[in-house]
Amino acid sequence: MLDIEGLATGFGGNTVLHGLDFHVRQGEVAGLLGLNGAGKSVTMKVIAGLVPAWEGRVLLEGRDLSALGAEERVEAGLGHVTQGRGVFGHLTVEQNLRLGAYVVRRRNRARYEPLLVAMYDRFPQLAERREQLAGGMSGGEQAMLAVARALMSDPRMLLIDEPSAGLAPAIIGDLVQLLRDVNRSGVTVLLVEQNISFALDVCDRVNVLQNGAIVHAGDVATIDRESLAGYLGIGRLLSKRVGVAR
Repeated sequence: MLDIEGLATGFGGNTVLHGLDFHVRQGEVAGLLGLNGAGKSVTMKVIAGLVPAWEGRVLLEGRDLSALGAEERVEAGLGHVTQGRGVFGHLTVEQNLRLGAYVVRRRNRARYEPLLVAMYDRFPQLAERREQLAGGMSGGEQAMLAVARALMSDPRMLLIDEPSAGLAPAIIGDLVQLLRDVNRSGVTVLLVEQNISFALDVCDRVNVLQNGAIVHAGDVATIDRESLAGYLGIGRLLSKRVGVAR
């Protein structure tokens, strides 16, 4: 679904990504894990077209997106939930969703209303709060809105940067279910996550980033968890399955 080939970028004279290579299979939830400063969020921004690549290619379903801007990548089928969720607090829930459908409305205005109705069916809490200002919502509700807004572009692949950040454990459990439901609807997901328990609970496959390069990767069901723990600096992972606290 997504192929990252030889990706290099940075800021000024500081190189952040050093020939990064990894792949995301169609229909899976894949994770990018790593310590602070490893290059996770920069990778997501390069994929989304927000940071230019110095070298390498970003391919979605075999199509090279490397020369396309962020808006054109949305048109190509990429959705993006940025770090911090990025909801517009001074706008209502429905206005946020409308902004998420900007590309859809520009290309085919008739698709907007059916998409909005489908989104409210999927997220009834948002339907109940459609006239509420997003800034007055809880962290969990804002996380839901950010995902829904990205889905309003009708993507085939969704990029999500640290979805569990700042959320209480019980809300994180709800977020796991939300992302699984999104994935079951046919959307491939790539997420960056610092909460390792959350990542192992929701992902099918994880890639560990260290100093701008992948150093460890594998399916969650079979990955070497001792090596994973070592790369992430969290000591031993005592159980085969690390679940989200609920």
